Amino acid sequence: MNDITISIQDKTYRSGHLDDRQHQAIADLQLGVGRNEFVCLLGPSGCGKTTLLNMIAGLDSHYQGHIRIGSQAATAKIGYVFQNPRLLPWYTVRQNIEVVFAQTPPAALIDALLADMQLSDVQQVYPERLSLGMQRRVAIIRAFAINPDILLMDEPFVSLDAPSARQVRNLLYSLWQQRPHTVLFVSHDLREAIALADRLIFLSPPPMRIISDIPVNIPRELRNDEAQIEAFREHLLSQHPAINGLL
Repeated sequence: MNDITISIQDKTYRSGHLDDRQHQAIADLQLGVGRNEFVCLLGPSGCGKTTLLNMIAGLDSHYQGHIRIGSQAATAKIGYVFQNPRLLPWYTVRQNIEVVFAQTPPAALIDALLADMQLSDVQQVYPERLSLGMQRRVAIIRAFAINPDILLMDEPFVSLDAPSARQVRNLLYSLWQQRPHTVLFVSHDLREAIALADRLIFLSPPPMRIISDIPVNIPRELRNDEAQIEAFREHLLSQHPAINGLL
């Protein structure tokens, strides 16, 4: 049984330019994601990946189709990690996590998440004193803290240098293994996607459709092996050459 069922017949919006043309962003998109499955969405810039995440999150309801999360889409808890960490500058690290709770924040849970993401020592620091990689880790904690039914991640490691991205990715992966969630993760980096995902979903230019849905069969214990990742990438591109044009 899918934890997320997505069926979008049409998503069209006006261009906003002087000619005010209509732009079809998504057409006939069908996607199911299993419970606690980690799925990566890959496709060319501007193909509609962020638009799709916003629709799933309920931030954009102007489309034809339906999206079901669990048994009750209307009451589903959704964690969203944006490209920009979106931390409140007047709050400390800990306060930026606590702000997502309507009632008393669960101190023990926040302590554990801070420790898991190696941020315990900076929990009373303000965001401006943090590196971008540390800010992104805070944003990830904030999304995990509410124990969401689904976790949406929109290129959360963009703009990080390779070592920082690798560190945050490894911490995210460790956290996800300890606290499994259903994840939809947008990436522009095929190696990154292979290292993280159960499945890779390749998307076309607008109007966005699914071109390929490919399982990643590398054992989880080997996902830090760069040779394994590269071998899978090369095999994937040789078997599906059209993917090159989507990255």
